[in-house]
Amino acid sequence: MDDYLKSLFSDREIVNKIKRKLPSLFQLAEIDSSRAGKIGMEIGSVRERIIIALLMYKYGDKNVKVDIPITEPETDVILFNKPISIKTISGNLGGVKLIWTVDPQKALDFSRNYYPSKDMLLVQINWGGLGHFYYFPVACQIKVFNEIKRESYLKLPKQGTNPRGVEITKEALEKLSKRKDISKIDINWERGIEKHQVYERWVKLWDN
Repeated sequence: MDDYLKSLFSDREIVNKIKRKLPSLFQLAEIDSSRAGKIGMEIGSVRERIIIALLMYKYGDKNVKVDIPITEPETDVILFNKPISIKTISGNLGGVKLIWTVDPQKALDFSRNYYPSKDMLLVQINWGGLGHFYYFPVACQIKVFNEIKRESYLKLPKQGTNPRGVEITKEALEKLSKRKDISKIDINWERGIEKHQVYERWVKLWDN
C-alpha cells in the first residue's frame, strides 16, 4: 500500500495537477454545497468524492472500491484491497473527526477501542494561504499514538455539550505533519472561479 500512495505524491505530473486543480475543484464543491451563503454539512462528502476521483484517475476505477459497508466508519475508500481514510479540514490542523456520532457512549467506546489501522489522506484547506495534502501511513500514526498515548491522541466531546464525535487532537496532527516518513504536497489555496451555475447541468439533463 505504501508504494501505491507514495507514487501519488512522487508522480510529478499528478502533483502539479493537484496543485493546479484541487483548489478550483474544492471551490466548486463549496458553491454546490452552499445555501444562502452558508456551506452545508454535505461538503465533507463532496470533497471526499473529489479525492476518490483522483485515485480513480491515477490507478483506474477497477482498483478503487467505493461500496464501503456502514460498519466501517473509518474506511472511505479501498485502493488495491487496502482501506484508506480520507479527511479534510479548513484552517489550522486540529479537530479532524475520526467518527461522527451524537451518542456519548458510542464515542467513549470508540475512543477506548481505537488504534490506528488505516492509511490516511488529509487535505488541509487554507483559502488565501498555504495548505497541504498529506499522506499519513498507518505505521506513522501508530508511532505517534504510542508516543503521546491515547489520552493525548484522541479528543472526546466535553460533557454537557452537543457531542459530535471523536477527534484526532491538534497535538497528534502536528506531530504527524512534522514526521519525515510522511508525504505531503504544498498547495496555494487561491479562489479562481467567479461564476458557477449550480443548476445548469441539471437543467441540461432534463432537456436531454
